[in-house]
Amino acid sequence: MFNSQIHSLNKTHRMENVSILAQLIVSASIIIVWVFRYDNIVSEFKQYGLSDTVRNIVGASKIILATILALDVWYEVPVIAAALSMAFLMICAQAFHVKVRNPLKKYVPSAFLLLLSVFIAAFHHGLI
Repeated sequence: MFNSQIHSLNKTHRMENVSILAQLIVSASIIIVWVFRYDNIVSEFKQYGLSDTVRNIVGASKIILATILALDVWYEVPVIAAALSMAFLMICAQAFHVKVRNPLKKYVPSAFLLLLSVFIAAFHHGLI
């Protein structure tokens, strides 16, 4: 009985570490793309036919959500809402890739961040 409880605690601890890693990957990826590779973002949003205002709102939203995901490592913050909101934005990114018929390799980063965001929300909601 005691060994199964230890095993269960170890599994929970491992999943918590995986969630923290996922949160930091999503956060770092968003910051890198929206701060250090902003020129790519500008050209992509032009390709999608979206205004500068929409681009700025999406960028600010993603940076805020990325910050919340990172802060959850140390503080109690609304991580489920942040992860689901990030997932929604990644679904939107996927839709725009489809709209402009980008090559498959352009879909991969937002698809990966979408999966991580859903995992984060599911873990924190107790589904995993």
